[in-house]
Amino acid sequence: MKFNRRILHASFSTAQVARLTGLSARQLDHWDRRGFLSPSLSSASGYGSKRRYSFADVVRLRLAGRLRASGFGLAEVRRVVETLRRLDPARRGVTSARLLVTGRKVLWASSDSELVDLLQGGQLMLVFPLGEAVADVARAVESLAKESDGGLVEAASVRRHA
Repeated sequence: MKFNRRILHASFSTAQVARLTGLSARQLDHWDRRGFLSPSLSSASGYGSKRRYSFADVVRLRLAGRLRASGFGLAEVRRVVETLRRLDPARRGVTSARLLVTGRKVLWASSDSELVDLLQGGQLMLVFPLGEAVADVARAVESLAKESDGGLVEAASVRRHA
């Protein structure tokens, strides 16, 4: 998916971020003061100063808000956000990645064959599609049967009928 470069390089005010994420300005202020999710472009530095958030900040804040709404604690959300930063979700293909929330786990599926547990510091989990394994074994059995004149296939069918 291609994005408008202007959007990717834009800066957003607290009010704009609140609208884009569904978080309140108070929540954004609280998270910034606690050092949880601070704006990367310009932090508040006293009365009347303005925070400026990047596009990536808005994405992280929206994710954090959704995880909080799903019942995850601030410490867990912090670990997810920090792990995502280390994994560099700004790289190519991130728009097709999926976050899976199951029970108390948050998994990042960057492809059909791997999952990353974001709460376990980015522990990689490999996914083995069962259908592919069944097809691979069937092909291997057919190949083996051809090599040994069909003895394996016949023996298996005899056992099933006995």
